[in-house]
Amino acid sequence: MIRVLIADDETLMRAGIRLILENDPEITVVAEASDGRQAVELTLKHTIDVALLDIRMPGGDGLKAAEQIASRVNVVMLTTFGEDSYVAQALKVGATGFLLKDTPPQELINAVRKAAQGEPILAPQITKRLIEKHLLAPNDGSDARRKIDALTDTERNVLRLVGEGLSNTEIGEQLFMATGTVKAHISRILPKLECDNRVQAAIVAHDAGLTRS
Repeated sequence: MIRVLIADDETLMRAGIRLILENDPEITVVAEASDGRQAVELTLKHTIDVALLDIRMPGGDGLKAAEQIASRVNVVMLTTFGEDSYVAQALKVGATGFLLKDTPPQELINAVRKAAQGEPILAPQITKRLIEKHLLAPNDGSDARRKIDALTDTERNVLRLVGEGLSNTEIGEQLFMATGTVKAHISRILPKLECDNRVQAAIVAHDAGLTRS
């Protein structure tokens, strides 16, 4: 059973997410919080696999909560368009997933199931905008090319597909690897690139010219 915490200051939003998630017999919502402080308290009180946190909440936002609980649970931030700066901050404090609040029900369920396995969840629209925004800044790619020099050929291939937005499963299919092997490669790639998460690695891949876009 996947145990979920939902943190959002809107009661109807929490109720809607709970209703969607509990349509899956393997997911249960064990706690609801109306602000970040309460989310932290409930995480310490309950056994939580995935925490869904609204980024902005009166009385304690999701960013501060994520910073405190990301080492204990898989944190997925709930966001809306126009909050790219908040997403960037959430990456820095340890969140591993990002979903738009209008994510279709089945995609939300799938995302929670993946997050429970520790797989990063990044809404494609968010990732694309973050990378495009980064690429608008002057950058000759020299730092990124220096970083990828430390990678093996296989790791470069994995990084290229991360940069193109493929999931671990899709990367495994492309490179004829087990999903667990892909995860192991990514866990070695991130410190070599001086990256904390998958989005930062995708940006390095773009800067170094590994991707097609």
